[in-house]
Amino acid sequence: MEKISGYVEHIIYRNTGNGYSVFELVAEGEEVTCVGTFRALDEGENLELTGGYVEHAVYGSQFKVESYEAVAPEDESSIERYLGSGAIKGIGPSLAARIVKKFGKDTFRIIEQEPERLAEIKGISERKAMEISTLMEEKKGMREAMIYLQKFGISNTLAIKIYNTYGMEVYGVLEENPYRLAEDIEGIGFKRADELAARIGIHTDSDFRIRSGILYTLQLAAMDGHTFLPYQELTAKAAVLLGLQEDYVSIQIPNLAMDKKIMVKQDGENKSVYASSFYYAELACARMLQELNVSMVFGGELLPSEEEKMLAEIEKLARRLGIELEELQQQAVLESIKHGIFILSGGPGTGKTTTINTMIRYFEAEGLDILLAAPTGRAAKRMTEATGYEARTIHRLLELNGAMLEEENRYGKNARFEKNEENPLEADVVIVDEMSMVDIHLFQSLLRAVTPGTRLILVGDVNQLPSVGPGQVLRDLIDSGSFSVVELKKIFRQAGESDIVVNAHKINNGQEIPLDNKSRDFFFLERSDVQVIYKHMILLIQEKLPRYVKSGPFDIQVLTPMRKGNLGVEALNQILQAYLNPKDASKKEYQSGSTLFREGDKVMQTKNNYQLEWEIVSKYGIPVDHGVGIFNGDMGILKEIDEYGQTVTIEFDEQRRVSYAFAQLEEVELAYAITIHKSQGSEYPAVIMPLLGGPRMLFNRNLLYTGVTRARSCVTILGSRQVVQDMIANESEARRYTSLDVRIKEVMA
Repeated sequence: MEKISGYVEHIIYRNTGNGYSVFELVAEGEEVTCVGTFRALDEGENLELTGGYVEHAVYGSQFKVESYEAVAPEDESSIERYLGSGAIKGIGPSLAARIVKKFGKDTFRIIEQEPERLAEIKGISERKAMEISTLMEEKKGMREAMIYLQKFGISNTLAIKIYNTYGMEVYGVLEENPYRLAEDIEGIGFKRADELAARIGIHTDSDFRIRSGILYTLQLAAMDGHTFLPYQELTAKAAVLLGLQEDYVSIQIPNLAMDKKIMVKQDGENKSVYASSFYYAELACARMLQELNVSMVFGGELLPSEEEKMLAEIEKLARRLGIELEELQQQAVLESIKHGIFILSGGPGTGKTTTINTMIRYFEAEGLDILLAAPTGRAAKRMTEATGYEARTIHRLLELNGAMLEEENRYGKNARFEKNEENPLEADVVIVDEMSMVDIHLFQSLLRAVTPGTRLILVGDVNQLPSVGPGQVLRDLIDSGSFSVVELKKIFRQAGESDIVVNAHKINNGQEIPLDNKSRDFFFLERSDVQVIYKHMILLIQEKLPRYVKSGPFDIQVLTPMRKGNLGVEALNQILQAYLNPKDASKKEYQSGSTLFREGDKVMQTKNNYQLEWEIVSKYGIPVDHGVGIFNGDMGILKEIDEYGQTVTIEFDEQRRVSYAFAQLEEVELAYAITIHKSQGSEYPAVIMPLLGGPRMLFNRNLLYTGVTRARSCVTILGSRQVVQDMIANESEARRYTSLDVRIKEVMA
């Protein structure tokens, strides 16, 4: 390790999020380019750096900083240079020269201890003197706070977030209740706060610790899709997490309820505990649904003769469109006309798209304004292609602006949408597809933007897996029994020619499917050796399937039930990356945690990020559109790794380009293989599913059905015949604790 000392002449690049910096340091009269992570950095600042020289392929010799120490300028020229660098707002080079000429080496002591004496210098009032002193103190305070936080193993990135949140109150927060960090700062969960508390010496039975542990248990439940936990299950899980008796947990639940952090609800004999945001989200949805669920016909009811007349009109419209509607489809169109809220459900090949198209043409003929939406970009694109009308993602429909709403409970943070009750959607009819993917908070935001008198038509397949986020909105709406619902069941002739559709319905009905390879679009390859499965999977992706379905290798999607194991997402992505995007001297790489990213990789966003900015650029490099928000499940191609700027550029669907700082790559993973759950709302030309065994709760009918229905032209299963048949027979699926249906019944009553 080498040491160099000098002053910061010029900051070339600084990432304020993670502290990564590139700057010129003047050391012994020579300029040295330095790179490293710094808590704070100002031009003119004196530093002592420890590290070593490295040779960059593009930028030449650089000093890579491993550690550093800010040292106070001692000679008069160094003091003048620091003050005149702009580090202290209000002091420029000429004023800095006058201050140092007056006070010399005593300048810093004067500013800190006798700031009123600065007023002796022409151009500095007493007020400005105090401002200069305050700014100097803040700079000093920030450095001291950062050093203090570093003692507890907190990274520079998190230390900056913590200091920006609390300022000089950070000492009191850590000493009194470090668990506040888990509530106030994204990136610090309960476990991290618990580690800090242990180092500081907080007792394991501290009230703050137990309350934070209860909230964290509810947060973990939300990640599994629950909006609440039964009281006994919550106390048991929190007690295990905290390593305490359940009695300690029970005592704190009323205290959290008094602080309005949680809601305890007695429904009959069942006692449930909610993070407050989830309870009030379900209740708000129920109330808004009640307002929207009005009759849309004059007088409230149609006479039988009037219904017959309307059905005749629908049939005439269908004939004009050159389509034939079966009885349930006609009834669905009629119900969408009659009711403020209508739900259309059905599996693949049952004519949902034809029914939606008929509704659209009917409302269009009536002169009504229609908006179409879906939860993801891929689902919206499919809806656009199927209807000929522009469909947008729900986030774009509601005009996401990237800011965050700070609600009372951090587990219920929502995106801020421009469209809401004060600025509603301007439409007479709103049709939303793929409703099984919509979670409770997104549904709440959608309802806020729909005014009573607008028809809301919700379309989805209730047999698909529920949303990745908390809630099971579509199922709860249907189970409430409060809305008009039509479920399409008939498989149409053209769809019936597809074994993907036929087998999907057989799976859903618990019937065995033929695995004899006599199909043109549904194949099964019996394989029991994992290495052989790898080999045949790569052969299918690289050679066989692209020609068969007329698509590129990256369009073919591997879907698996699991993340871990030999046939889980993590292992498969490493193997597939090595063959589909192999190492090449022309491709830059970056290691983020356990994942190696390479230019050209197929990747996926793994969490909703409402602040990420994207832009669409023309072939001439001119931005033609921009916006904010990249969401859980969005897939793209890694286009560029910029080692100097410490950024990665990813191009998502619709050519949306996003720049990620290296520190943000924890939100991104390889996507050659993804879980079946993450594939919801998407459709691929061909799907490959390796199924050789796994947890019974995971390997169920619901999961297999969802995976099969993601394929447009071809499904190939590699693995065990017995596992496939066992999945069809296994009706068990992880139960979700949700209560939107209960809240709806309460409100409607």
